[in-house]
Formats: sequence, structure tokens, C-alpha cells
Amino acid sequence: MLSRSSFERACVFCLGLVATGSLVAAGPCDLYSAGGTACVAAHSTTRALYSAFTGSLYQVKRASDSTYLVITPLSAGGVANAAAQDTFCASTTCLITVIYDQSGHGNHLTQAPPGGFTGPESNGYDNLASADGAPVTLNGKKAYGVFISPGTGYRNDATSGIATGDAAEGMYAVLDGTHYNGGCCFDYGNAEISNTDTGAGHMEAIYYGDNTAWGTGAGSGPWVMADLENNLFSGANVGYNAADPSQSSRFITAIVKGQANHWAIRGANAASGSLSTYYSGTRPSASGYNPMSKEGAIILGIGGDNSISAQGTFYEGVMTTGYPTDAVEASVQANIVAAKYATTSLTSGTALTVGSSISLRATTAGYTTRYVAHNGSAVNTEVVSSSSTTALKQQASWTVRTGLGNSACFSFESTDTTGSYIRHDNFVLLLNANDGTKQFYEDATFCPRTGLSGEGSSIRAWAYPTRYWRHFDDLMYVAKEGGVDTFDATASYNDDVSFVISTGFA
Repeated sequence: MLSRSSFERACVFCLGLVATGSLVAAGPCDLYSAGGTACVAAHSTTRALYSAFTGSLYQVKRASDSTYLVITPLSAGGVANAAAQDTFCASTTCLITVIYDQSGHGNHLTQAPPGGFTGPESNGYDNLASADGAPVTLNGKKAYGVFISPGTGYRNDATSGIATGDAAEGMYAVLDGTHYNGGCCFDYGNAEISNTDTGAGHMEAIYYGDNTAWGTGAGSGPWVMADLENNLFSGANVGYNAADPSQSSRFITAIVKGQANHWAIRGANAASGSLSTYYSGTRPSASGYNPMSKEGAIILGIGGDNSISAQGTFYEGVMTTGYPTDAVEASVQANIVAAKYATTSLTSGTALTVGSSISLRATTAGYTTRYVAHNGSAVNTEVVSSSSTTALKQQASWTVRTGLGNSACFSFESTDTTGSYIRHDNFVLLLNANDGTKQFYEDATFCPRTGLSGEGSSIRAWAYPTRYWRHFDDLMYVAKEGGVDTFDATASYNDDVSFVISTGFA
């Protein structure tokens, strides 16, 4: 237990700024350790979670030559060296292959293997996250989070020091409060070592999303809940907990902690303010949850049985030994707020103006007279010129709109079919009428960046940042370099995903 005097010293330490002004002096895990509940897992792609940590944060792999780079902090206790990643991944795509454990227990997170649900890779493993899908700044310094699309997941089934059985533990995660869905399950925390559902009480993990199959909170979601296996709990038992609010902050702090016959859910805006307690009390009365039967694996972005339909973004998180006090968690929240998470641009390359008309020309040798167009609902490429028919010019022209699913990016409305937008469905680009659903909005949102070939712009799918618009056999896809589909082929990938954007024909 942290005494009042030691807690006050810890808070002074946690809020004292480094001379460079980069981050607070004490990291979250220093604070947990001072409170007697040391971190046994500490994961972050954005910063060091100990004041003296200078080691590996995460590893990326680039597609161009399958080589690796380990990203470390800029300085002890500091922000990740995003510039090193940007240089390494220039003119290619990169994936996050390892998220290292900073605690010294070796609880690193790697590509999740198949389990009760098989992953989408050809070997049954889950996808890996794009290395640059979730850019942010911390105290003005650029870093990258872990953007989890459906089918993406990380795991460690052979951990050290993680709570098992009914042993006490705590955990927090900093997440993107606006990136979620109702799929099962965007989790971070304690899960089964077999990758299968072994029964109620065999998990204890943070869940974030708006799934309503089990528990719900106030409003329409999303909510911070606890995945205890076979149920998502918003409070004491399965069902509704009015004290668990819908989240609206861009960055959120989510906390779940448990000990013998007691557990809690807490949360906050990760950019300002203090923690609130959404539930604190006895374990659920439903069979299997008291005592708990935790197994000690660690998951990120998936359910305990490798359920892979959820999405979300993870920036940092830890797991502790023992049940942290509210006072210690208050100091950790103050540390997170002092890190000053903030958004940054999702786009680069050719500047787009909302409301303007554009056309997009292929840059691949032999295809430079072809433009992105549509033929009915099919999005394809067509040879278009100033002498083409008015109808074809209209089919190859698109009106730039503010991104339906994320206002930091763009959507593209058909010039000749008002109300219909380019969207991806099963990774094929289609022209569909806007149906007003969250799924459509996300599928129709794209983030241009400087062309991977060095020419023009490459158009990335916001919800699947490993994937870019690609022309392949004159049809259009969102393709992942080296992925499992034919249209993911590596040959001429950079050229095929780069387009020159010009004033629209129509």
C-alpha cells in the first residue's frame, strides 16, 4: 500500500517535467512500482513507460525487402523515434511485427496464432497492423499507435508473472475513443493460453466497443467493459449498468482490475481530467466468475478464442501484479495527461479541396492513359481523354468530400451518380449509394499520401491502413502488398497504387 507521504512524493515525481520538456520524469510503471503493484507487462509503440527505459519499443518489417527495424525511444523515458521508422519505411509499406514488453518479464506481443477462430493469413495467423496507420503526437513529438482492423491481432501464450487463477492484477490501456465497432472483441489483457474458449472466468481483459450482446452501459456506446470470457461485463452482472457511460473523448484511459471477490472498471479522458469509477464491487454472481480461473496469456485486439471481428487503436498499456489502489491509478492518469496525446495529419502528398472535382490517372508503365472510373457499380480504369464522350468523362470524375468515417480523410462521390461513393467491400472497390450506416462511412473513407512510387498519390483505406487503391487487370481493389489475394501481388505494387490527381474531366 502506498502511504500518503510516499504517494505525494510519487505525484510530485510524476508531474515534474523533464528539462527538455518532452515527457514527465516518472513513467506509469515507476508509479505502479512505488505503489507496490509492479508492472509485469508494459506495452507501447508511442513512448517508454519507465523513466529510465531506453530499450526496444516495437519492431517493424518493410515489404520491399522483408528487413526489420527495432524502434527505441528518442531518449530515456521518452517518445518513440518515429523519424527512424519514417526513413526506414519510405516508398514502401511496413507492418508492426513485435510489441516489446518493457517490464523485463519478456512478455512481448507477436502475431496471434489461430485458435477457436482462424486468422485471415494463409497460415491461419492473424494479420499484423500497419506501422503508420495511427499517427499521433506526444508533447508535440510524432509517434505511432497500433491500428487494429478486423482480422488483426497480437498475443503471447507463454508469459511470465501474469496473474493466474484468482490472483490479483490491474491493467490500463490508452485507446482511440473514436475507433471501435460491435465485433468481438477488441481486448487488451489476460486470456486463455490455448487460444480457445475454456469457460467463464478464464479471462480478465479490458474491452472497448459498442457490442450489446452481453453487457451495456448508458447511451449507445462505445463503452469500457471487462471481458471475463463468455460475457462482457459493464458492472456487477450481465446486463445494463447505468454508471458505465458512453465514451466521447478522442483519447481514453481504460482500466480493469480484479482481486479475490472484488473487481472494478474505471475510465477517463486520456488528454485531460481525472478517472471515474464505473463499477467497483463483488465478482459477478453468474457461475464461473468467483473465484476466477485466469490463465495468464496476453491478447491485444482479439478475444480469448481469437475472435477477430473487432477494431480499435492501442497506444499504450500495462498489466500489474497485485491490485492497484485508486490513488496510484490517479497518479498514472496524471502521467498520461501530461504526455499530451494529440492528433496529427493522416494525409500527405497532393492537397485535396473538399468540393472540388478530380480525376485519378494510373502511373504504371503502359497504363498511363487509364483513369479511375466506374461502370455501373464496378470501379475500374478506363482510357479517357479530352475527346472521350461526356458520359465517360463523368464516369471518370469524382467530387471530393469530407471523409464520411473520419473527417481527417476524404470520401469520393460520383459526379454522374449523386449520393453514391467509392467504397470497399471484401477489398473490392465499388460504387454504392450512401446508406447512412457506420460501416458504409468507414468503408468509403480514404487517406491519400505521397505516392509509394514517388509519383502522384497513393490512396489508403482508412479502416484498413495496410491497403491501398490498386488497379489490377483494369479493376480496382484495396490491396495489401504481399497479401493472400491475387490482387495483392508484389510485382509493380508501388506503381499500381500510385495515381496522379488532376482536375476532373467533368
